[in-house]
Amino acid sequence: GINCSGGLSLLKERWHGSWGDNVNVAKLADEAGLECLVPLQRWKGYGGVSNVNSHCLDSIAWASGLLGQTRHLSIFATVHATLLHPVFAAKQMATADLIGGGRFGVNLVPGSDAAEFRMFGQELDEHLDRYAMAQEWWDVIRRAWSNEEEFDFEGRYFKLKGVISRPVPYAGMPPMMNAGASPVGRDFAVRNSDMHYDWCQSPEDSRERIKESKARALPRPLQVWSPISVVCRPTQTEVKDFLDDCVASADWEA
Repeated sequence: GINCSGGLSLLKERWHGSWGDNVNVAKLADEAGLECLVPLQRWKGYGGVSNVNSHCLDSIAWASGLLGQTRHLSIFATVHATLLHPVFAAKQMATADLIGGGRFGVNLVPGSDAAEFRMFGQELDEHLDRYAMAQEWWDVIRRAWSNEEEFDFEGRYFKLKGVISRPVPYAGMPPMMNAGASPVGRDFAVRNSDMHYDWCQSPEDSRERIKESKARALPRPLQVWSPISVVCRPTQTEVKDFLDDCVASADWEA
């Protein structure tokens, strides 16, 4: 999420998300051998004094820029299937993958913030409908990248004629990540994604859930990723003091 301003604390160490800082982090991550960077995609902040995430670099342009400045690191873009047309997105994402020589990935999201949707003149659909639309969106993308000839698509949400998209990605289908955690969201992730970003508890408490997700995805391999926060300080006491300061300076309204 380094492409966004954050976080929910008003400490002086708050991340501002400038392009220069993003480039520096990407180069450090590339040199350190980290696997990938995954951005957020926000269109509006969350209010409060911090208005967290109000500054947010567009993730496809951000990924393209950083892929051109790194050598080994994979870089994802977070794309709202409900806000970006699939034919347009297919060409954008293929271009990003060519810039990175096959190091691009897509984090597909159906969206969840009604205020953001209203900025686009849309209302937020019901949860089930959003995932049904995301399924059609991803089906169009995959066909656009794999079909040699033009094709028509007749769905509930997309009715498209003579679709073709060139160039195609660098070397096959870029990896897709999805963070659906509700029953319908998890079904979508297990059915479609290469990486399920799941809201697990401890590894011990989540072992059976992860095992089940991987079994349901067979014969396709599925990775399960989970969020974790790391605070680095010279001593554990300094870690605790910093976390206490974060809570004491929290922007509760945001």
